[in-house]
Amino acid sequence: MAINTSRRTALKNMAGSAALLSSPMTLTEAFAASDKALGPELKGRIKQSVCRWCYSKIPLEDLAREAKAMGLQSIELLGPNDWPVIQKYGLTCALPNGAGMGIEKGFNNPIYHDDLVASYEALFPKLVEAGLNTVICFSGNRKGISDEEGLVNCTIGLKRLMPSAEKYKITLIMELLNSRVNHKDYQADKSAWGVELCKRVGSERFKLLYDIYHMQIMEGDIIATIKRDHQYFGHYHTGGVPGRAEIDDTQELNYPAIMKAIVDTGYQGYVAQEFIPKRPDPIASLKQAVEICDV
Repeated sequence: MAINTSRRTALKNMAGSAALLSSPMTLTEAFAASDKALGPELKGRIKQSVCRWCYSKIPLEDLAREAKAMGLQSIELLGPNDWPVIQKYGLTCALPNGAGMGIEKGFNNPIYHDDLVASYEALFPKLVEAGLNTVICFSGNRKGISDEEGLVNCTIGLKRLMPSAEKYKITLIMELLNSRVNHKDYQADKSAWGVELCKRVGSERFKLLYDIYHMQIMEGDIIATIKRDHQYFGHYHTGGVPGRAEIDDTQELNYPAIMKAIVDTGYQGYVAQEFIPKRPDPIASLKQAVEICDV
């Protein structure tokens, strides 16, 4: 197979071969067989990003070069020191970090409010200077705080930040995480809780990160939730369930159908790949995911 053959042509050729007819390939096997053909011939209806931490063994400049070549538009969960690195390659940071006190210490506990507000307000001008307009935030762990108390406390803390967020046109994106497998005791572990928080904060500058991996573990019903509550979702993350591996047919979610549901809502933001590659070539796994989500 020629190296410059497109993936779509490669798969078509494979489908017509006697070998394929006699021994059908799974989606995973087909992608592996056409690895050299993967490329950035994307429809582009989904703007795609990738989370840096999943590829931490790859130097950021190398990851940026590969990301650009495969049609990605962003590398995210990066702080101010790393933004210039990816911008050299024409990439943005769709969801930056650089403020807050980590996942466990969040807005659900008033003892952290002063420090959190100061941290985010210090970051806002840096985001604007870099041409960025979002930042991640967290509810924090429960530590005995009830869901209602957490909602009240988060609302108070976030409302303190909204005037600055609105002034700088920065949207705070609170991540929904599972508390069953990965983040024990985390409070924002259900989409309904997050939606209620959005309603109470009452600002377009506060949205949710609907992490498909985490919410599949906690509640499932992914496509119906997206259709119903998409106006509260400012960002999406992927991940294979179970195990947070590749998002192909080795796991239980139908990502093409999920991406089509997101497109149908009119969403204009980013979807970020946040799975941990299990196969030997992580870049090939990332290319595969980009193609799967390009609906």
